[in-house]
Amino acid sequence: MSSYELKMPKMGESITEGTIINWLLAEGDSFQEGDIILEVATDKVDNEVPAPAAGTLVKTMFQAKDVVPVGEVLAILEVSEDVKTSEKKDVTLSAVEASKVKKKDTKRPKPVQKVSTSTSFSTANTNTFFSPLIIKIAKEHHISFEELARIPATGHEGRLRKSDVFNYIEEGRPYKFAQAVTQDPTAYRIPQLQFDKGKGKVIEMDRMRQMIADHMVYSKHTSPHVTAYVEADLTNMVNWRNANKVAFQEKYGERLTFTPLFVEAVAKAVKDFPNINASVDGNNIIVKEDINIGMATALPSGNLIVPVVKNADTKDLKTIASTVNELANKARENKLAGDDIKGSTFTISNVGTFGSVMGTPIINQPEVAILALGIIKKRPEVITTEKGDEIAILSMMYLSLSFDHRVVDGFLGGSFVRRVADYFEQFDTNRKI
Repeated sequence: MSSYELKMPKMGESITEGTIINWLLAEGDSFQEGDIILEVATDKVDNEVPAPAAGTLVKTMFQAKDVVPVGEVLAILEVSEDVKTSEKKDVTLSAVEASKVKKKDTKRPKPVQKVSTSTSFSTANTNTFFSPLIIKIAKEHHISFEELARIPATGHEGRLRKSDVFNYIEEGRPYKFAQAVTQDPTAYRIPQLQFDKGKGKVIEMDRMRQMIADHMVYSKHTSPHVTAYVEADLTNMVNWRNANKVAFQEKYGERLTFTPLFVEAVAKAVKDFPNINASVDGNNIIVKEDINIGMATALPSGNLIVPVVKNADTKDLKTIASTVNELANKARENKLAGDDIKGSTFTISNVGTFGSVMGTPIINQPEVAILALGIIKKRPEVITTEKGDEIAILSMMYLSLSFDHRVVDGFLGGSFVRRVADYFEQFDTNRKI
């Protein structure tokens, strides 16, 4: 028998350290060639470190959860004399080399099966240590620690494995909205329903659709959404735009759609209520200095993107129209650059474009509010004139503001959307282009 230093393996070109998940053998335990001695995690992979030959574990140099640099001695082994000289010299096993080593189950303990059959918000695994890889996967899928703690774990000593997390995601994340554990027997229990998803043509989501889905679920999970509604009389705005759109294009070479008029009015309302132009950072509210209005825009693929009119409050109507048209053209041609979709502080979504009367938009994180504009529709309304109440045909629109109730209360949200409607209704019909 000879002494052998088992070192932290190098598991990738950019990996400089690893975290010991757990030791599968204790000091004094014997093992066969290929038996797994310990499990190591990095932010990219969980790896099993095998024994290079039969022998005995003499001493461990680190404990579970310790972070160890690559090449550092993990343990001292006593191994049989027939270990190859090359193996003794190359004590830092790579992940590829490790995967080629023959594994035997003589000494490896069986994984702990801890699948919970309870439908309550009880903790499925009591081991709350999560490897860097598990934490990275959780961040990518916006899975909270509360939710991780409820995923059935099959690893050693109740450790959560990568396969456990992906199986949980495939099952539809039944504990997605898990709250703090409660011992109250009357607490609400989530039913474990097995839905028939039916048969039909299977269409795989493209990368953008996956990102949209992820962002929408994250937004609903992060922000308590409240929606306020008002209706506005756009008759003056509609009449002015119809009377001036041809002259506007002849003078400036730009189409005059309703979107620039909406952006202009919204930017003015944001200046009146600056706290709507904010984001949340932990317990802090960041009120933005710039007013950058995002415009939810449909791409030819059907996906959604939000190009941004930067500093909209400082631009005149001609400049806003030019910017809006340029961004819309880029979107249709799939030519939007990274800078075109960055920096939004408040978003509008013109659902009326698709014929919708109104909508309940989902907040574009990390903003705290989003405004949906419904279809402009002519309908009879009762108005008050010098002669009394009369019925007139007006161009009406519903506005709906979804806001984050963590930082925006009903007074601010309602006042803001009402101010936007006021700017629409008070449009100056004598305005010069």
